[in-house]
Amino acid sequence: MTADGQSARPRDAAMVFIFITVLLDMLSLGIIIPVWPRLVVNFLSGDNVRAAEIFGQIGTAWAAMQFVFSPIQGALSDRFGRRPIILLSNLGEGLDYFVMAWAPSLAWLLLGRLVSGATAASISSAYAYIADVTPPEKRAGRYGLLGAAFGIGFVLGPAVGGLLGELGPRIPFWFAGALSLANFAYGFFVLPESLAQDRRRPFLWGRANPVASLVLLRSHPELWGLAIVYFLGQLAHVVLPSTFVLYAGYRYGWTEWAVGLTLAGVGICSAVVQAGLVRRAVAWFGERRALMIGLACGAVGFAIYGIAPNGFWFLIGIPIMSFWGFANPATQGLMTRLVGATEQGQLQGANSSMTGIAGMIGPSLFTLSFAFVIDPARSLHVPGTPFLLASAMLVAALVLVVRASGAAPVKHA
Repeated sequence: MTADGQSARPRDAAMVFIFITVLLDMLSLGIIIPVWPRLVVNFLSGDNVRAAEIFGQIGTAWAAMQFVFSPIQGALSDRFGRRPIILLSNLGEGLDYFVMAWAPSLAWLLLGRLVSGATAASISSAYAYIADVTPPEKRAGRYGLLGAAFGIGFVLGPAVGGLLGELGPRIPFWFAGALSLANFAYGFFVLPESLAQDRRRPFLWGRANPVASLVLLRSHPELWGLAIVYFLGQLAHVVLPSTFVLYAGYRYGWTEWAVGLTLAGVGICSAVVQAGLVRRAVAWFGERRALMIGLACGAVGFAIYGIAPNGFWFLIGIPIMSFWGFANPATQGLMTRLVGATEQGQLQGANSSMTGIAGMIGPSLFTLSFAFVIDPARSLHVPGTPFLLASAMLVAALVLVVRASGAAPVKHA
């Protein structure tokens, strides 16, 4: 066995560990998706317009906490390693789900979301983890595998959540909390550290500042352009968790079980693309063209979601939308080439900050636009408006990507 072969085995084992960690994280998140918005509706006695507004405000509060704390956690992961940050995130999410399961009022739901937002760094730490153990030319493919974990989690999670939701609106939250704590235990006993001691660097508050962390993105013109593309994609993505359940119930009359099955279908298509096609697409087309194909498919998919007159046509958009899965791994792969090995955690912290900014803007933007267009007092009645806005964002990203993602020189540590 060559030296390269010997080093590949621990890298592959580490990839399995982080894949399972992300899978369990996404599974617990997927379980609550079909019932979480409906819980808010129940607190408001079935007022869909007011529920959309409150749901957006809670989402904005969660994202604000993520925006403040994600770069701190990214800088801490560069100093102390990825493993403790992933564990902290899993523990915080488990506590959040338990608080939401017990919550007697909207105020307690908000408190649970604030705790979760302050600790939500498992995904960004997972991306930094992969950058630690994977050569630059293979990162897009491995990020695609993480995307497959997302897809599998959203296949099983919503289906399970929809089924449990039929038994009671609180039961999925208890189950999701138990999964998150199991994920914490798994990571505590199994997950190895990925960041070697000689690659760690001191913690500085300047790097942990949620605004200052974005300075890294200005270090190279192309990196900044890719950051804008990444931001638009993250902003567009917020339309799904913020409005889909409310939209499907309002426009198509879908129950929690129907919503769960639909999300499971989304997850199946996403898993097929992420696990089976991303690596091949990057090899065939290159990261830049794969990114463009992904953005175009996402824009078309969102447009179909927005104009679909019935559930059948909405389902037609799912396989088209799944090819949007090319975009994020390609973007991440291009961005990681432009920073050094000691800056991967800071890069992912900066990306998390942009996700946080998108999360602060998106829930209110999409839920308020949804509430506006379904209000009986308004003459305008276009329930798909949030999805049409998301489609326009991806079209804008597609226009930008021509300049933003040219051939990227690799920055060595």
